[in-house]
Amino acid sequence: MLLTDFDALTFDCYGTLIDWESGMVEALKGLSDRAQRPLTRDQILEAHARHESSQQLYTPAKRYRDLLPIVYKRLAEEWSVHVTHEDCIEYGRSVGNWPAFEDSPGALQYLKKYFKLVILSNVDNETFQASNRRLQVEFDAIYTAEDIGSYKPSARNFDYMIENLVAIGVKKAKILHTAESMFHDHKPANDHGLKSCWIYRRHAQQGFGATMNPGQLPHVDFQFNSMHELVKAHQEHLRVKS
Repeated sequence: MLLTDFDALTFDCYGTLIDWESGMVEALKGLSDRAQRPLTRDQILEAHARHESSQQLYTPAKRYRDLLPIVYKRLAEEWSVHVTHEDCIEYGRSVGNWPAFEDSPGALQYLKKYFKLVILSNVDNETFQASNRRLQVEFDAIYTAEDIGSYKPSARNFDYMIENLVAIGVKKAKILHTAESMFHDHKPANDHGLKSCWIYRRHAQQGFGATMNPGQLPHVDFQFNSMHELVKAHQEHLRVKS
């Protein structure tokens, strides 16, 4: 199997293209610094993952920028820190400040020459626009949790993406789902019979960070530690094909 076998790359955004863990930790600093006990980076991220995943399950139609304030409130309660409603709202608006990984814009601009580029993200449309500016590329389609009314790893999100891509001429067999999260992306991609590419951003770290433990690890068809490595592999596969 070669990367050149595919017509569309469907991307998770946060954790894959946008460095959400660094953005998250920075935006939570005013809260985590006041916790009753010292917190490591991974403890902060894992607590966030628990509360975010739970809230997405209970309120699947809530927009991400409106869901994050609830996560912030739950974290404050867990860490015994007093916060105001305004503090919570401010955190929900912080996503637009989360940085892109350094290699994301250039890699996407290169890949745009060869593939349809598609976003499947647990975000709202307004928030994604801020992140899209950091990624510096025009995506061929953007499917958000706000559009779909549920959050990954719900099967609905992948059904929606596949149905809409088929409608614009991309066959399911020609989709390569490209993501970091085993929980949000690779496990449901397996369930839907999609080929997948793991951008293993956390390769130098233990655990799953800001995503939940998926249990048994799903199968992936390609694995790279960065978007830069994905581009290099594509260039090699072009040479093989020629």
